[in-house]
Amino acid sequence: MDPVHANYPFLDAAREAVREADVGLPDIIAADRGGGRHPAVERGVQRVERALLDGTVDLPAGERHPGVQAELLSYPVARVLVSLLETPGVVDKYATAEARTAYQRFTDDFATLPDDRRRPDDGKVPLAYLLSEFDLADAVERDPPQYRLDVAPYLRLSAELDGERWQLVTRALADGRVVVSEDELHELLREAVRQRVAEGLPTRVPDAIREGLTDELAELEASFSEIEISRDIDTLDPAAFPPCVTDLVDRARDGEDLPAPAEFALVAFLTSANADSDRICDLLDVEGDTAATAVAYRANRVGDDAGAQYPPPSCATVQAYGQCPVADETDPTTDARCETISHPLAYYEQALQTD
Repeated sequence: MDPVHANYPFLDAAREAVREADVGLPDIIAADRGGGRHPAVERGVQRVERALLDGTVDLPAGERHPGVQAELLSYPVARVLVSLLETPGVVDKYATAEARTAYQRFTDDFATLPDDRRRPDDGKVPLAYLLSEFDLADAVERDPPQYRLDVAPYLRLSAELDGERWQLVTRALADGRVVVSEDELHELLREAVRQRVAEGLPTRVPDAIREGLTDELAELEASFSEIEISRDIDTLDPAAFPPCVTDLVDRARDGEDLPAPAEFALVAFLTSANADSDRICDLLDVEGDTAATAVAYRANRVGDDAGAQYPPPSCATVQAYGQCPVADETDPTTDARCETISHPLAYYEQALQTD
């Protein structure tokens, strides 16, 4: 197995590596490691929990990497867990988190590897390799500083992307190809990843595997029901925001590039208050099409027609990522209500009712 397989487990080569490893899911699930779970199962549970609650499948900051094999095998374990969760929108939320994590990785990789390199290098993927992976090698033509993409794959990949700029009538089209910027090509590749991850989910799970993951499913379901929040919040009142959200709003307005967990927490909170992407952009003083599109993508994937599908991270998670000003001993921020609640939305509901 290669590090690139662990970093990008949706690749065809990664799936082949899993087959060649000759390690079956029943064996992994049944494995007894001194009374604990197989590392791939442990990481698979974490992968799903992080995807649905934090919007990423990256390891938490500072956590030791489980190793290439366990990281790769955690992907099929996670897909099984997602298939077993009876939660609305779980497949799209999971696929979106996998795609967003991959996007962060491959855009970093593209910055260090030549575009025309055909093979991965030290766990990194070049642009040409990823285009070939999604059968786009012949569909994309470099036209510095832009690219020209065949209209058929453009329509397939842009169909679920939000914003007028993705509509074909707004694009430059010639000889059956659509002009896209470098950033837009990367966004379309992110969507290609999302579609591949979502493909085949939920999958049919044999009874033996289902029974072997009973404890893991219970753990995930417990984490999702950690806080019961009313779904009828329909007021966006910044004066009632908890300190952590106020701090994130201020940082975003100041132009700071928020870390992925902080960005997810902020957008998930705002969508829980039924703020759409336009209202979020107004609140955060977002300027420019690229930034607005990023916000819209996040808001649309985090939320649904009735607000956020999943609540933002709990206070414990926010604190773990160093995003809670009240818990920060170097920050003078204090708030008595924070001492009585365990979730930012619980704070917000109380504040709306009493302030």
